[in-house]
Amino acid sequence: MRKQEQIKQIVAEISNWLASQDVALTVLGSGDSALEAAFRQLAATYPHKFAVRIGYDEGLSHRIEAGADMFLMPSRYEPCGLNQIYSLRYGTVPIVRATGGLADTVNTANGFLFRDFSAQALQTAIAEALAAFPNRDSWSLRMTAGMTQDHSWNASAAAYRDLYQAHRTVTDSTESTGISRA
Repeated sequence: MRKQEQIKQIVAEISNWLASQDVALTVLGSGDSALEAAFRQLAATYPHKFAVRIGYDEGLSHRIEAGADMFLMPSRYEPCGLNQIYSLRYGTVPIVRATGGLADTVNTANGFLFRDFSAQALQTAIAEALAAFPNRDSWSLRMTAGMTQDHSWNASAAAYRDLYQAHRTVTDSTESTGISRA
């Protein structure tokens, strides 16, 4: 729960709508005291819908991600992000804001994305996921797409190698044709 500007307002704006849906939301984390207080208030207001545990517990975080149907990560920014990768591996379909590493790893085949950092965009993405969930065949395909992605260092290294070789090929070809860069 790192402080990310406006997240408290966005969560507050959709909390009544979210509580009216057929969902249960579990929040685990610590960090920004205003966010912690906002999530505690949600749990107190909707105890049958929201569960909050403030603190760090890696084992519990993995059990939550592995046992959930969906993983919500509405980050304003996210340079890398491992949680969506864990979710993908566990078959937990991520709902993420398309930013940084989240946009690099989640796509429409394995999850749900929203672009604008707004309550409306977040609510729309959640609604799309909730509407898709009852179709077990397509949901299973989405889960499988995420579970079979390769996010290993070997895959990253191969992609960088290929990029380097493509750049070398272009550089070698321009030098051999006599094209100069002024």
